[in-house]
Amino acid sequence: MNAPEQTNQTALLNRLYDLKQKQLLDATQRGDSLLCQVLAAEALAISEAMTKNGK
Repeated sequence: MNAPEQTNQTALLNRLYDLKQKQLLDATQRGDSLLCQVLAAEALAISEAMTKNGK
């Protein structure tokens, strides 16, 4: 992957992660534990993708 593509992918992953964290906060405030578990797993997957993308 060339540098501009990697930069675009990193920016996209960062945005997805930020949005997922906001969703997780909202679900936490509503007390929806199942949704929190799902969103936390999704955030973790995005975080791992960002780590792999950075290498």
